[in-house]
Amino acid sequence: MACGDDRNLWNFPGDLSHTETDDDRELHNLLVARNQLHKYTEEWTKINCEICALRQIRKEVKMRWKRILEDLGFQKEVNSLLTVTKLSTISDFQNRQRAQEMLLKLTKETDIFPDEWGLPERYLFVLDRLFDLDAVEDFIKTASKKYPKKQTK
Repeated sequence: MACGDDRNLWNFPGDLSHTETDDDRELHNLLVARNQLHKYTEEWTKINCEICALRQIRKEVKMRWKRILEDLGFQKEVNSLLTVTKLSTISDFQNRQRAQEMLLKLTKETDIFPDEWGLPERYLFVLDRLFDLDAVEDFIKTASKKYPKKQTK
């Protein structure tokens, strides 16, 4: 029932640097809690299911971003654009603010992220890279078309 390497919090197995953002911390805390329990107990199974569900959601979100980037012509660059590590940086303070604004816009205007998610920090780095490529507006337009916000009743 395990979902791959426990240390593979995002892109690279064995890279423990991905416990820096809130979404990574949540997964990390679940992994730690599960590893402190006896295997296959009821509580272990429950936490393991939460880990698998969280990983599946993260995988789906990453695939949405990947599809949009490929639609914009970044087939060769898509993996490097989406790779975020501890060493990733945002080019400048102004880009960070703009990236936060665009991330908030994506959250409000599209279903690219699940409703229960906060602002996943790792995508600030991706948006920063898209600013450098002058592709943020096109990304948001494509995201709005592909994943329009569903009206809740």
